[in-house]
Amino acid sequence: MLILTRKKDESIIINGNIEIQIIAIEEGKVKIGINAPKDVEIHRNEVFEKILESNKAAMNSKASISKLTEKIKKNNEETLK
Repeated sequence: MLILTRKKDESIIINGNIEIQIIAIEEGKVKIGINAPKDVEIHRNEVFEKILESNKAAMNSKASISKLTEKIKKNNEETLK
């Protein structure tokens, strides 16, 4: 992990096209601004974790649906015999 010290109105550049600027420091909180290309997704960590959880749940659902579909097809094939 890279740790940097920045003051209000100072910034850092990531990958030549993402700028993170310190906007304000108030009551123990730091307000930052992020300038990045529109195709770069930016999320707060807690939101990103929920997205990952949701994606995992969706993948599990797809696996369950796929298994159920296979069972239905198998049952239909056996019924037709």
